Amino acid sequence: MLGLKLPTDPRWVNLAEISIEDILTDHAYCEQKAASNGISMIQKYPEYERVVEELVPLVSEEWGHFKLVLEQLSKRNLKLGQQRRDEYVNALLGFMHKGGTRLIQITERLLFSALIEARSCERFKLLSQNVDDAELRSFYKNLMVSEAGHYKMFLDLACELYGKDKALARWEEYLEFEAGVMKELEVRGDRMH
Repeated sequence: MLGLKLPTDPRWVNLAEISIEDILTDHAYCEQKAASNGISMIQKYPEYERVVEELVPLVSEEWGHFKLVLEQLSKRNLKLGQQRRDEYVNALLGFMHKGGTRLIQITERLLFSALIEARSCERFKLLSQNVDDAELRSFYKNLMVSEAGHYKMFLDLACELYGKDKALARWEEYLEFEAGVMKELEVRGDRMH
């Protein structure tokens, strides 16, 4: 369903489980960045009314997820650590076309966002199926469903605005590039991506 070209290395979930405080910290910041990304897109592209309509509830939901992750940390007497550099996201940002028309710019942002949501969904599914902690399995199963909806929304908006054939052709380029990024990144359990 997600179209990802390279699945997550199976060792990732085991490493993540070893460092729950680190993975929850990184996850919290990912949710915060997702909310900020939505706000930024609303501010930068207000003329795309349909995008604004879809992003307003997404921003609230992502901020709610941030709060939920903080609650998971608190339940375990763990602390929110420092935000770390996200090599995965930075690589995807480097792949985005810069410049061009506003339509191209917003399409790039939508596809970039769809890809991050797709990878997050895949990782949440792994956590929901494999961690020993039953509460975390349930937590990540619920978030997996939400991320799948966000992925679909971003991709659908890109297709609606840019035209399905052109948007999906560019989406394939993103998927191929992302697979290369995943091959190059070190498998670490303290990062959500």
